[in-house]
This record gives sequence, structure tokens and C-alpha cells, in this order.
Amino acid sequence: QVQLVESGGGLVQAGGSLRLSCAVSVRTFRCYALGWFRQAPGKEREFVAAITWSGDSAYYGDSVKARFTISRDNAKNTVYLQMNSLKPDDTAVYYCAAARQRFGLNYYFSPEYNYWGQGTQVTVSS
Repeated sequence: QVQLVESGGGLVQAGGSLRLSCAVSVRTFRCYALGWFRQAPGKEREFVAAITWSGDSAYYGDSVKARFTISRDNAKNTVYLQMNSLKPDDTAVYYCAAARQRFGLNYYFSPEYNYWGQGTQVTVSS
């Protein structure tokens, strides 16, 4: 059983920053790539960022490149999403997800992820 619990969401003004955390309860944390997705009301779930099991490679959606940074701490079974220069369009529920690391994994594709957190709300006011 793999459980993911997000935290760190909240209300912030445009231009501000937030740091999301996702604690993953699994013995084999290093076997998983981790990603962040988001979903705004009335919109489809959108890829935000992902990181490989080792942390050596990261991937970002076009709308967040150069503003968001994903990282992981394998000693703490935790993945982070540092969000800077936030915009009202970043308002959404943010979900953490885990995918078994394998060759050819499509980090951008949500069905690749086996486990999901319950989500945390991020609201950016203008």
C-alpha cells in the first residue's frame, strides 16, 4: 500500500511563493518517480512537474517552467514543489503522484502514475 499526503497549499497573492510537500508512505521510495499534477475547476488535469527516482532529471509543464522547481529527499520519503512568481492561473488543486520507475516511463501522462494523493488547494489572488 502506497499513501501520499500533500501539504503546504493555501492562499497567496500573485507574485508570491508557496512550497508544497508530499510525504510518501512506502518502503521502496527510491523505486518511484514522482510527479505533480493540478486541476482547476472545469478543466482537465494538467501535468506540472515530475522527477526521476534518483532526482537526477526533472520535467516541467510549459506553463510552469522557470517558475516551479520539483525536488525530492529520499531520506525523508518526501517530494517538494517550490512555486515562485505565482499567477492567478496557477489556482488549482495540486496532486502528488507516484509511478514505478521504469525505462520508457512517460512522466507527462497521468495514467502512468499508480498512486495519488488527495490533493491540496492552491489559490492565487490577483
